[in-house]
Amino acid sequence: MNQFYFTPGPSQLYFTAEEHIKSALKENVPAISHRGKQFQSIFQDTTQAIRDLFSLSERYHVFFTSSATEIWERSIQNLVEFESCHFVNGAFSKRYASIAENLGRKTTVIQAREGEVVNIESLLIPESCELIAMTMNETSTGASHAIDDIRKVREGFPNQLLSLDVVSCAPCLDIDYSLVDLAYLSVQKCFGLPAGLGVWIVNDRCLNKSEALLNKGLSIGSYHALPELLIKAQKNQTPETPNVLGIYLLGKVAQDMLKKGVDMIRRETNYKAAALYNTFENSEILNPFVKYKVNRSKTTVVAETSIPNQVIIDKMSEKGLILGSGYGKFKDQHIRIANFPTHSKEQIEYLSDELMKIAGE
Repeated sequence: MNQFYFTPGPSQLYFTAEEHIKSALKENVPAISHRGKQFQSIFQDTTQAIRDLFSLSERYHVFFTSSATEIWERSIQNLVEFESCHFVNGAFSKRYASIAENLGRKTTVIQAREGEVVNIESLLIPESCELIAMTMNETSTGASHAIDDIRKVREGFPNQLLSLDVVSCAPCLDIDYSLVDLAYLSVQKCFGLPAGLGVWIVNDRCLNKSEALLNKGLSIGSYHALPELLIKAQKNQTPETPNVLGIYLLGKVAQDMLKKGVDMIRRETNYKAAALYNTFENSEILNPFVKYKVNRSKTTVVAETSIPNQVIIDKMSEKGLILGSGYGKFKDQHIRIANFPTHSKEQIEYLSDELMKIAGE
């Protein structure tokens, strides 16, 4: 039986990924030198595709890391001398704050209840804070900020660097990246690619801050310090031997998404999310975990279960539909369903029908 993965990362490969992997092997991409012209062309094509997909201006730069987790650490090293502020409403936003604490920075945590997001209207952030970290879409709970929250934070705190985690929602949400100073993601979620590659988008304000810290004689890391990443990126290279295959595949899939049209991807995402939440609201065994509709994730759809969630997961697995369990303390209480660009409307409708059948048994 063929299996189709609705797990929220790693998830199902994007539907064109297999052909691109075959092409990469034929072209011997995994064996090429990261200092050669072929890789430089791959780097340039991929970064340009990301720029086009995210509508980035020339003030923004695209760098590659091993993962989004690495970016948490690198961003604190490069951009925070004393203090950062973190909006925390789940396991992943909490982990970013923990990394800042581990690196010896003073960390202000603004905590929301899981299943909710920080109330932007009542924010109080110390002027001494250098960086504000927002998680657009908390993968562990399915709670997502409204798009307008980014603008409100930017307008309220223009002097701080604004960091946006878009790991499990880009490019499915229409985000104005000119409002943020850095954004980051991993490719194993919405881009439907094998894990092992992070994408770090930073603007000139970030580069200036890292240079200022370096000029003070402070450590900002080594080979993945922002000045070093910039020097190499200007040559269409990376400081280290990178995940060449991953960068190649990301470029190809990003180009495929551009051909399809990012507006179409976003419309389909909205339709599929509505279908899943409608299923939850009409089910006797499932309820949306996020109660406020404006904060329900479009891409990581989370339901509370009134029966053991493993029963649902096992029954769906029998149909070849692989769902995610809850995260952390919700492991046995939730199901998490990825709604990424590779998941078609027909597949989401089929999954919704099968979930309703369980409720009727």
